Amino acid sequence: MSHTSPIDLSQYNPVNYLWPQFVEKLGLDRAQRAVIQALDLQHMHGSISTMPVLFSETCGLALVNINSVRVKTGFPCYGDGLVLIVSIKDNLVQLLCEV
Repeated sequence: MSHTSPIDLSQYNPVNYLWPQFVEKLGLDRAQRAVIQALDLQHMHGSISTMPVLFSETCGLALVNINSVRVKTGFPCYGDGLVLIVSIKDNLVQLLCEV
């Protein structure tokens, strides 16, 4: 499932607790699989200028332009293995880094 309408990330508040909430909601195994699917989407359909987005309410996936994320959120988006987790309902965003 992909999110097709644009999101203005400047309206979202950066937090550090979306991932723990996501894990609590789905369980660690399913949450990790969702991140892996997001990274697979990036590898299959993304480019050097995109990163995957994981929507916390639906587990939906999308790709977003890295420069847009940097400008609108201030996140340092450098390197591989990054996933932006977004809560549309709560206007929250967190940058995850695969380790």
